[in-house]
Amino acid sequence: MPTPVTLGIIGLGIMGERLLRAALDHAAESVMPVAVWDPAPAAAAGRLAGITGAPRMLATPDAVIAACDCLYIAAPPAAHIPLADAAIAAGRSVFIEKPLATSLAEARAFVARAEATGARAAVNFPMASSPAVAQLSAWRAGMQAESLAIEVAFPTWPRGWQQAAASWLAKRAEGGFTREVVSHFLFLTRRQLGPLTLLDAQVTYPAGDGAETAIEARLSAGGMPVTLKGSVGTTTKDDHNTWTLNGAIRLRDWSFAERLGADGAWAQAPDALPNEKMRPMVLKGQLAQVAAMTRGEAHRLSTLREALEVQEIVEAILAA
Repeated sequence: MPTPVTLGIIGLGIMGERLLRAALDHAAESVMPVAVWDPAPAAAAGRLAGITGAPRMLATPDAVIAACDCLYIAAPPAAHIPLADAAIAAGRSVFIEKPLATSLAEARAFVARAEATGARAAVNFPMASSPAVAQLSAWRAGMQAESLAIEVAFPTWPRGWQQAAASWLAKRAEGGFTREVVSHFLFLTRRQLGPLTLLDAQVTYPAGDGAETAIEARLSAGGMPVTLKGSVGTTTKDDHNTWTLNGAIRLRDWSFAERLGADGAWAQAPDALPNEKMRPMVLKGQLAQVAAMTRGEAHRLSTLREALEVQEIVEAILAA
């Protein structure tokens, strides 16, 4: 078995801590976390203190890059490209949270640079390693795709567990549910059905600089019609979503693969699990792919180009 790759983490917020715990508890055969940096070191140190086997907190991002084989970037979007450029220049592989950047021009230029140099880089769209998505793929084998409907809904934005990051997630410049959540379903659509084209969209914004409260859009994926709806204040669930193909099979609430039975009721896959229980399995799969990517092997993680295509659609929707 190959030696685990060493992993550095920049940004120990919700996503950084979540991936760190998954690496320590479920993916020791793939990755070994060795260093962390966060712009709020006291708060991050408090979180690290509660994690058995946590790596050391270093003084600078450059020190983390020097200590690892692969850099995981879980900082806010504006920091993604400077950190990724520094890691790639140092010969490290890079695993980035989405979106690539706050500027499409910067994102396009970064992807062009990375592709030109053959950089080992990928973006964290966990559906690339989801057992529920694998089940949907098995069900749709031989099925002619005819239509797709995507719906997301939230009681408030940001979601309850994200309130600590509301300073940017709630704002139009970097946040909003279209960037944070809808992007995952656009990635899934791109992987399952083909290239995305935005046909038209409508967006509702509150007064001031707040993020969107509703969207509606029509798209094409590999030539197939797609409808997209998203809203805040329209559900009592903390996070509700559906990705429904041909009105016959769907992914619900991130982790439930379901298909429509002859009785007209939706039936879950036998091994379906709620998202909080499936998440460790998904992240274990993602980290195995991170190790493969770092070693220069084939992997199923989102490429930079796929992530850029998703970001271009997201920003086109938000600009409608």
